[in-house]
Amino acid sequence: MTLDSYLYTSPGGRDHNEDAVGRREIPGGEVFLLADGLGGHRGGEAASTCVVDSLTQAPAPQEGEELSQWLEAGIAQAHQAVTGLQESSRGSMKSTVVALALTDRESCWAHVGDSRLYWFRGDRLQAYTHDHSVAYAKYKCGEITRAQIGQDEDQSSLLRALGNPSRNQPDLGGDREPPQPGDSFLLCSDGVWEYLRDGEILVDLLKTETAQEWGQLLLLRMIGRVPPGNDNLSLITVRVR
Repeated sequence: MTLDSYLYTSPGGRDHNEDAVGRREIPGGEVFLLADGLGGHRGGEAASTCVVDSLTQAPAPQEGEELSQWLEAGIAQAHQAVTGLQESSRGSMKSTVVALALTDRESCWAHVGDSRLYWFRGDRLQAYTHDHSVAYAKYKCGEITRAQIGQDEDQSSLLRALGNPSRNQPDLGGDREPPQPGDSFLLCSDGVWEYLRDGEILVDLLKTETAQEWGQLLLLRMIGRVPPGNDNLSLITVRVR
C-alpha cells in the first residue's frame, strides 16, 4: 500500500493559527492528525499543538493490539495532556481532534468535536464523521438542513472536546478490510468544511490525480466564499495508491 498525502494549515483571516496538523508512521501504515484549538490568548493554539504532539509521540500499536483501541487510548492520553496544560496555565483551553489510521490491513478513524473526516471510494461518499455540536444535533432533529450547519448560530457550541472534564470521548469508525486503491480521505477543520458541500468535495476529487491537487482545488473553490476575518483553514487529503 502506498499513500499519497497533502497537509495544509493557515491562520486564514486571524492573526494566529489555533489549528494543528501532523502525520506519523506506524507498523504497516500511517496516521494523520488534525486538531482545532479553543481558548483565548493563544490557548487554543497550545491545546491543538499539544493534542497533535501527544498522538505523534505516543508508542506505536503493539503486535495484536486493535487499531481502534490504540486510537482511543491515544486520544485519552491527549485529553490528559490538555488537562495538564489547563492546570499549569490556569486556562480553559480545549481542542477538537480527528485522526485517521491506515494500514495494509484496515482503515480506522476517531474524532472528538466538529473537525471532520470524509471517506470516498470510487465515485461515492462512503462515510463521514458526525459533529459533536449543537448545530449538528439540530440537523439530526430536522430543525436545519445539513448544508445549514456551518451558518447556524450554534455551530461553534461543541458538545464534546478534549479538555472537557466529562465530555471528551471519541466516536470511532472504519473499515476492517484492507484499503483499496482509489480510496480517498479528507480531514478538515470547520474553517474549511463550512464553505464546501459534500458533492463539491467529490467533484474536485474526481478532477484530480494527486492528494495535493485535490487539496489545493478545494482551497481554491472556497477562497472566494470566506469572509474577511474568517477562521483558520486546515485540511489533510489522503489517497491510496
